[in-house]
Amino acid sequence: QVHLVESGGGLVQAGGSLSLSCLASGRAWGVLSMGWFRQAHGKEREFVAVIARSGQTTDYADAVKGRSTISIDDGKSTVYLQMNNLKPEDTAVYYCAAHPRPLDGSRWDPEYWGQGTQVTVSS
Repeated sequence: QVHLVESGGGLVQAGGSLSLSCLASGRAWGVLSMGWFRQAHGKEREFVAVIARSGQTTDYADAVKGRSTISIDDGKSTVYLQMNNLKPEDTAVYYCAAHPRPLDGSRWDPEYWGQGTQVTVSS
């Protein structure tokens, strides 16, 4: 089992920046990809970004591409999401996710999930 704990959420004004962190523990050595999803109130959960454990492969949702950067510190089993130029529509609960499979170009369907952290962007 892999345990994921997010941190870094909060309230920020539109145009501001925020950095999220997610620490993996438990059987984290088996994780080969980590990333983020988000779920706005009344909407379905949606993919945000993913990164291979090596850090060499990343992918982003169009909604955040160019404004967000995902990175990983393998030694700390931690994945980060830096979000810039935040918009009110970025308001959501952000969930960290992980998978024991490597990225292969197919749809990323994580096996492990964190509890989520709230990000609120005020206009």
